[in-house]
Amino acid sequence: MPDSPATTTPPSTLPPAAAEMDDIVVLGLPLWGWQIALAAAGVLALIFLARTIWSPTTRSLRAWALGNIVVNAGIAVTGATVRVTESGLGCSEWPRCTPESFVPVDTGHAAFNAAVEFGNRTLTFLVMAVGVITLIAVLRSFPHRRDLKLLSAIIPAGVLGQAVLGGITVWTDLHPASVASHFLLSMVMVFLTVALYVRVLEPQGKPRVIVNPLLHAISVGLVVVGFLLLIAGTVVTGTGPHGGDAQAPRWDLNLEIITPVHSGLAWLTLAGAVIAVALAFSTGAARPVRVASLALVALVLFQGVVGYVQYALALPEYLVVLHVLGSALTWIAIARLYFSTTRLEAPAAPVTDHSAEHGGERSPAGAAEPAPER
Repeated sequence: MPDSPATTTPPSTLPPAAAEMDDIVVLGLPLWGWQIALAAAGVLALIFLARTIWSPTTRSLRAWALGNIVVNAGIAVTGATVRVTESGLGCSEWPRCTPESFVPVDTGHAAFNAAVEFGNRTLTFLVMAVGVITLIAVLRSFPHRRDLKLLSAIIPAGVLGQAVLGGITVWTDLHPASVASHFLLSMVMVFLTVALYVRVLEPQGKPRVIVNPLLHAISVGLVVVGFLLLIAGTVVTGTGPHGGDAQAPRWDLNLEIITPVHSGLAWLTLAGAVIAVALAFSTGAARPVRVASLALVALVLFQGVVGYVQYALALPEYLVVLHVLGSALTWIAIARLYFSTTRLEAPAAPVTDHSAEHGGERSPAGAAEPAPER
């Protein structure tokens, strides 16, 4: 969940020197040069690590799927850093940084703000690299899986969509609707990357519920309520003080109305998570279901504490970023719980549940190696 509202804008915690600098030079090279070099080095490192994509294994596919979860959630958190440091217009154009340059030179903003925004843009190349590598690995894998190909193709397409939304966000001077869409698309991508992470260990087929029907229904409800919670959080954020720039437009909404909606959805999420835990243990659900439900309860409680503390302290920047990180982790836990309640089964496979024998672990169809721990 994005940050809770406050009616007063807290003083900036940025170092005065950072706000006054006209440029940032490190060892004779502009900071943006180091940022480009770091991004390029990261992409090259990923390519080196991806040498197994020509003969992918279940383990390597799962590792790259996990990497997609990390980078797609991570860039949402760095986006929050851009917002709370008022760096959203540090690059005032897109895809260029300024009308004359792709790099932050003479941006009209403090060098610190330009560096933060430009740094976030360069991270997009890392996110795209992980997505493309995963797609190639899935295309090279055997047996061929249409469902995995679709999921892995959507991921880099979603990164491109994020880039376009980022451009719209800049062109609209950080309108809260575009900022909210940017964040919510990241969360959709996170959900799909969790799906890829789980399904890579299963055969192609139709999903079958492998838990108590009520527990599965609760997991579906948590996905719906969880996404509504994310939406409500973006509305609160779009009305609150952290707009990404001092001149960014804000929604003129009544915080006394929208804040209880946001917190109410959070309490509903907690209630659903607690019920899921009770059902998972009372019905003898597999270990992954029990772990996912417990993790969700812990994360929602953590989010609640952070949310109330940041509200009481008038939204300090570091707590806002921590809250966005918590929202991403909570959404991952919701997705994890949902996917743990079903399993894909090949059409010809017998409808049997060996979760009691194997502790709920999944085994890929035709895999040449044992399935790793989930």
